Amino acid sequence: MPNQQEIPVYLFLGFLEAGKTKFIQETLEDKRFNSGERTLVLVCEEGIEELDPSKYPKKDVFIRSIEDKSDFNEANLMKLVDECRAERVVIEYNGMWLMNDFFEAMPENWAVYQIMMFADASTFLNYNANMRNLVTDKLSVCEMVVFNRFERTMDPNEFHKIVRAVVRRTELGGITRKADIAYEYTDGAVAYDDIEDPLPYNIEANNIVIDDNDYAIFYRDIMEDPSKYDGKTVTFKALAARNPKFPKTTFALGRNVMTCCVEDIQYCWFVTETDDESKVRERGWSITKAKISVQKHKFYRGKGPVLKVIDSTDSAPPEKEVATFN
Repeated sequence: MPNQQEIPVYLFLGFLEAGKTKFIQETLEDKRFNSGERTLVLVCEEGIEELDPSKYPKKDVFIRSIEDKSDFNEANLMKLVDECRAERVVIEYNGMWLMNDFFEAMPENWAVYQIMMFADASTFLNYNANMRNLVTDKLSVCEMVVFNRFERTMDPNEFHKIVRAVVRRTELGGITRKADIAYEYTDGAVAYDDIEDPLPYNIEANNIVIDDNDYAIFYRDIMEDPSKYDGKTVTFKALAARNPKFPKTTFALGRNVMTCCVEDIQYCWFVTETDDESKVRERGWSITKAKISVQKHKFYRGKGPVLKVIDSTDSAPPEKEVATFN
């Protein structure tokens, strides 16, 4: 479908009564957003609040409901866009549906322009404790998380840590991006998260030594802000892996990382180069010392940290072979 016009998609995530409907209503009441484009609004769950089109400055807004998950499929989505002659799509996604289902159903000419997640601060920690896989599923793709109904007695650090533990990656484990966080207080004030995560290692050391328990934090931090590691030397324990697409002196070096549960374990690796191909211990553990260079590389689909091996020795596996953020 290369000739089809690109359809911008604005995706709003969160659980029931999280504030999605209120935000969408306010957005469509804003003349800067609703300036006349034909807009299809897909409501995928029924809450207490309902959208009120009578308040919209422009009337080319078409609200459709998809309550049955089986109806959220490519053919039906294309049909709804065609029926409404929509130029863009706004989606209030069902919090109990997985994001993979959305991306599999998304028509080829849809382009996701924005993904926001809304959470009721008074219930979020319970959701995270009891339905962590669903929480992580949403956090892993969003660009901003808005915690509404936030009380002055609540500690932003608790919420910050949960969001920051979820890393967004490319399919090759390369580039990551952290979501912004906003806190909407019950007294009407809004604060944006500026909490700095203290690192468990000395980033100013001549040789940054990463403890086995800190690999996940190291990987997340370097992928979020690779520039501060550019030119530095690092030593850590990891597994090497080959790929037929790699040159003989290039390999992947990393560890399996679990964000919340067994289902989300991923091999999180760095492009690594060596002058001595024989030192690559494929599928074997090693302690590797390497210099980091942030550069454009095809395996990152952009810029990323490329490691140049200085020294590498065989090693026993770490006590916990799967790295976590705990």
